[in-house]
Amino acid sequence: MEIRVLRYFLEAAREGSMTRAAERLHVTQPTLSKQIKELENELGKQLFHRGSTSISLTEEGMILRKRAEDLLAIADKIENEFRSLDEITGGIVSIGCAESKLIKYLARAVKNLNVTYPQIQFRITSGDTSQVAEKLENGVLDLAFIVEPPDLSRYNYIEIPEEDIWGVYMPQDCPLAEKSSVTIEDLLPYPVMCSEQALRADIPRWGGELTEKLNVVANFNLANNGLVFVREGVGIALGFEGLVETTDNTTLTFRPLEPQLTTKMYGIWKKYQVFTPVACLLAKEVRKVMGYPVD
Repeated sequence: MEIRVLRYFLEAAREGSMTRAAERLHVTQPTLSKQIKELENELGKQLFHRGSTSISLTEEGMILRKRAEDLLAIADKIENEFRSLDEITGGIVSIGCAESKLIKYLARAVKNLNVTYPQIQFRITSGDTSQVAEKLENGVLDLAFIVEPPDLSRYNYIEIPEEDIWGVYMPQDCPLAEKSSVTIEDLLPYPVMCSEQALRADIPRWGGELTEKLNVVANFNLANNGLVFVREGVGIALGFEGLVETTDNTTLTFRPLEPQLTTKMYGIWKKYQVFTPVACLLAKEVRKVMGYPVD
C-alpha cells in the first residue's frame, strides 16, 4: 500500500467525484480510477459506491479513511522532522489539547517562540483525553495537554501550576443564577449537559451517588458546542470556569459548584520519545513560562 495511492483515495473521498479528484491531483480520471481499483483489490474490499456522477464511501471505505488520515499525518510529520534536523528555520509541532483556560501557558510559549522562530507552525487538535492520547500513541502528535491524571507507565508529564474550577453554565434568567454556588441537589430538576469524560472521572468525585440521578440530556466533547445548546435552551452545562465570557453583555452565567470541584491539567509525551528540534524548543519554552527549571 503506497502513500501516494492513499492520498489519491483521500482526495476522491473528499471530493465525492473521480473527475474532480483527478483534476485536483493533476492526473487523468482513468489513472485515478485504476489506482483506486488496485487498492480495493489489494485490500479485498470495495471502498466506494459508484454512481453515474458521484461516488460515496462504503463502510469499509470510511474505516480506511480514518486510518489513512492518521497514516498520512505521520508521513508528513516524518518529512517535516527530517527537514528541520540540520537547522531550525521552521518546522511543525503537533499538539493535542483539552479545552481549558490553562492552555494560556501553551499560548504564551508559542508567542515567545514566534519572536525568534517565526517560521515554526503549530498544529493544535482539540479533544478529550482519549482522543488526543490515541493520536499521541499513533505518533500524530508531539505532545498533549490533558485534564486527567496521566498513565505513568506510558507517559512522562509536567503538571500545570493551576487548576480548573468546575461550575454550571446557564442562561442569565435561570433560577440557579440567583445562587452564588450550585450543589448536586440543585441540579437534579434540570436537564444537564456534560462531557462523557467528566461524567466518568470528575463529577462522581463531587456528586457521589447522586450523580446517577442527574438528568443528562446530552454529552459533548467540545465545551463550546455544549454552550451553544445552553444558549438555545436545551439545558444547563457543567464545565470549566473561563471557557467563555459571562459578563452582563452575554447571555450566559457561570456559577461554581459547591463543594468546590477542581481538575488538574498535565502536559504529556510518550516515554522514551525523541523530540524533533522544534518540538524540543516548544517543550522547553512551556517549562519556562510555567516557572519550571529548564535543562
